[in-house]
Amino acid sequence: MSRAGGDGTAALERAGADTVKRAVELDLASRFQESLVCYQEGIDLLLQVVKATKDEAKKQRFRQKITEYMTRAEDIKKHIEKEKQDGKYHKQIRIEENATGFSYEKLFQEYLTEIVSEVWVEDPYIRHVHQLYNFLRFCEMLVKGPCKVKTIHLLTSYDEGSGRNQQISGLEEIQQSLRNYGVTLDIAFSSSIHDREIRFNNGWMIKIGRGLDYFKKPQGRFSIGYCDFDLRPCHETTVDVFHTKHTKKM
Repeated sequence: MSRAGGDGTAALERAGADTVKRAVELDLASRFQESLVCYQEGIDLLLQVVKATKDEAKKQRFRQKITEYMTRAEDIKKHIEKEKQDGKYHKQIRIEENATGFSYEKLFQEYLTEIVSEVWVEDPYIRHVHQLYNFLRFCEMLVKGPCKVKTIHLLTSYDEGSGRNQQISGLEEIQQSLRNYGVTLDIAFSSSIHDREIRFNNGWMIKIGRGLDYFKKPQGRFSIGYCDFDLRPCHETTVDVFHTKHTKKM
């Protein structure tokens, strides 16, 4: 094996070991969904090591470890599935002040499977221009797939100031634009709404402390993060993810 090839294998081995170590830490902390992802990534890296290694004894040791990790990953997968079936699944993500990397795509894509066709959004603060744009970005994500969304239900509250006409016209414009993509937007208003939650008809429910409005204002119109929301700093908030057999109807 060439020096370059050996260095590459060693790097893969370190990355695989570090990823599996993180998986075990998350597993012990009962953060099973994150642990499962790390186990899967670590196993993939270690399989690449096995493929590149010529030493048969070393191959055998890695295969034995991989089998152990695969068994644990399968057990975690069954546990998560049982929690989902029992309606007990709960995952919490904490977004720190000024954190980046939390675009809607990063936050929601894990739950937007191909069978999602109907979405419920309950958020009292789809009022001001930047909040309307947030909701529009969320809708754009749904339109891009991989899900095949046909209906979006929005429950929000009226702007209490002079911006009500702008709010209504903005939502109607989003509604018309979605219609061009074969998606129906059902808009309803409530003066008593307080909760912020998003539900998909595959059973996933996401509650964000700040609703869709967790991004900070950009420093300027030509600053990094103005367009790419993975680079946009966030306000501190928590995201709670649940799974239920029965999706709430509004």
